[in-house]
Amino acid sequence: MARRFVLPKLVVATHNRGKAGEIRAMLAPFRVEIASAADLGLPAPDETGTTFEENATLKALAAVRASGLPSLADDSGLGVHALDHQPGVYTADWEGPTRDAMVGMRRIQDELAARHVPQTDAARIATFHCVLALAWPDEHVELFHGRLDGAIVWPSRGAGGHGYDPCFQPVGQAGGDMRTTAEMSDAEKNAISHRGRAFRMMVEACFG
Repeated sequence: MARRFVLPKLVVATHNRGKAGEIRAMLAPFRVEIASAADLGLPAPDETGTTFEENATLKALAAVRASGLPSLADDSGLGVHALDHQPGVYTADWEGPTRDAMVGMRRIQDELAARHVPQTDAARIATFHCVLALAWPDEHVELFHGRLDGAIVWPSRGAGGHGYDPCFQPVGQAGGDMRTTAEMSDAEKNAISHRGRAFRMMVEACFG
């Protein structure tokens, strides 16, 4: 059973400014003081898990052990069906040592081209996954999994969002909306995104 969140401060176990900003925006209505791992100077643990659940859990536990405060970690990634659901948990690794999302997006395109995958939405189906791990000071952990289905587009479009948003076009949008998540406002993206869906599950369980 999920626990109710009643403490005023939460550590967000990320050094990614884009993720930290999204999380702050989503939790703003609950008046929770947010501090990121980067704000507190906490080290980033090695992500040795082979699933989103494992990596989110180890990051949340590392933060709660270092801070003594409830800690929220996100592990997310993009799975391209025609690439055997790669890069998946290794999405950040595909960005190279400089963690440049454009490097990762170009690699996806190169891999699809090498497999002669047609430039159609049906052939380039992809799914964004997000697992949130909420760790409490007694090391009890709760997990919430959100997903967003779509297709890989190329060339990339849009200057918003972060990560692989410019090459991801969600499916099933009202009125045949063909924008990538990088062409949406933050509010529009958060309303449908994998991370937004995982957050709504967490909010219902822990803040509702």
